[in-house]
Amino acid sequence: MTQGWLSPIRHRVRHRVFLVPFLTLVLLGFGIVGFMVIEEYGFVDALYMTVITLSTVGFQEVKPLDQAGRIFTVCLILLGAGFVAYNINLLAGILLDGQLIDMYRRRKLSKLLENMTDHFIVCGHGQMGQIVARELCRANLGVVVIDKEPAVIQKVQESRIVHVAEDATEEETLVMAGVQRARGLVSVVSRDTDNVFIVLTARDLNRNLQILARAGTQGAEKRLMKAGANRVVSPYASGAFRIAQNILQPTVTDFLELALSGEGMELSMEETEIPEGAPLVGKDLVSSGIRSQYNLIIVAIKRKDARMIYNPLSQEELREGDVLIAIGPRENLARFRASLAGRSLPDARACKS
Repeated sequence: MTQGWLSPIRHRVRHRVFLVPFLTLVLLGFGIVGFMVIEEYGFVDALYMTVITLSTVGFQEVKPLDQAGRIFTVCLILLGAGFVAYNINLLAGILLDGQLIDMYRRRKLSKLLENMTDHFIVCGHGQMGQIVARELCRANLGVVVIDKEPAVIQKVQESRIVHVAEDATEEETLVMAGVQRARGLVSVVSRDTDNVFIVLTARDLNRNLQILARAGTQGAEKRLMKAGANRVVSPYASGAFRIAQNILQPTVTDFLELALSGEGMELSMEETEIPEGAPLVGKDLVSSGIRSQYNLIIVAIKRKDARMIYNPLSQEELREGDVLIAIGPRENLARFRASLAGRSLPDARACKS
């Protein structure tokens, strides 16, 4: 299915490319038959005369040509010159139209899509989609953007993000983007009806997909949740709440925005899941060494049953599958995540000269 979008371009290029050898054979056949009939040459001699005439190499004739043979040779030379001019024009048309380059780019993109797994699909690359795609790329997660607007796709190409220039509401488009191998899908197109349809289709194609959607109007949240979205965000409601909080608690709001964005400060707030077999399992917060070794503060713990424990006590036991919400230096958070995954990162302070 990922080859479907290449068919129109490939058909046009193949049509033009196959036309060249076909006309070459026709011209060769015309010359051979002409020399065999007019000059009574054998097949090999007629082929030889046709080739040296069309290639204008100037080798000696098989035998002197009579008047009819000379006239035929002149016609064959003119046809050959016209054929060369036509081929140049054909090649220039293919290159100037950008069809070969476009086909190469699309084929390369198709191969990338076929090999992508555990990635996120972002449907819609407007203001929200751009931010989502940018943040996912910053987190080194695989991203595929779907948008059908040519101007938008041009910007995506400049950003070198893997993309599909098709309608996200089409099932074939989602399959093309690898929805059955993806980890999650974000639907942030402008129309709520399209978002609902995208969520429905994606959930039908992948039951385990993590789906996040945008709700632009009141009541759309319920429809999106019923369609299969795991989480729904209403930018207008969220924006209004943030404005109110900026008025009521500006310092808290500024701190949280900086911590969550990770910009402008060394401090950051992130979530990390405790994997199976991690050395922290069964320990309490004090003995886990999270505070002493990594200088991190655990502000909340989310249990496997979705129960949240806010401001956990130092005696709170850590369990497999817990999601820890920690705040601290980004460098320390990265080392903590690496240790949970069984890897080690060098201490950045030790790398500084």
